[in-house]
Amino acid sequence: MRILVINNHGQFNHLIRRAIREKVETDLVSNQTAPEKIDADGLILGGGPSLDRAGRCEDYLRKLEIPILGICLGMQLMGTAFGGKVVPGSMGGYAEVDVEVLKEDDILKGLPARFKTWASHMDQVSVLPEGFETLARSAVCEIEAMRHLDRPLYGVQWHPEVVHTEHGAELLDNFISLCRR
Repeated sequence: MRILVINNHGQFNHLIRRAIREKVETDLVSNQTAPEKIDADGLILGGGPSLDRAGRCEDYLRKLEIPILGICLGMQLMGTAFGGKVVPGSMGGYAEVDVEVLKEDDILKGLPARFKTWASHMDQVSVLPEGFETLARSAVCEIEAMRHLDRPLYGVQWHPEVVHTEHGAELLDNFISLCRR
């Protein structure tokens, strides 16, 4: 079992890899890697500073038939790749955000109805892409988590890999379970 973390130049990408490396084989790979070179059971699109530095991430979303979790910028990439809209958020910088789970689904399975996360809303998905549903929201953002209705594509605005996020390890464990199916 192998899950790759796509490095989108964000400050927490190494933490994502560290958070899962004792549970699955993992590596941090460039976002310029060709989709046909991706040999994994799952992919995590890490955070980063901007959509224009996202390399081949849209290709991964369109071409790969494996579970993909988008974190922060990774979720925004997912949103734009499938026709959603990303706008500047009302809250830049990292801060504690209380998230409300609207639908538990696979990725949020077993998590409480409300919990604290660590997130940046410098940019955020403001219009849900076609074929997706909203899984969580907050007072800061109406789309804190989403999933594709037919494919194993999941996005969260917050950072489950940091210690400030409650239940982050459980969310990553849920993703690992999805990749084992």
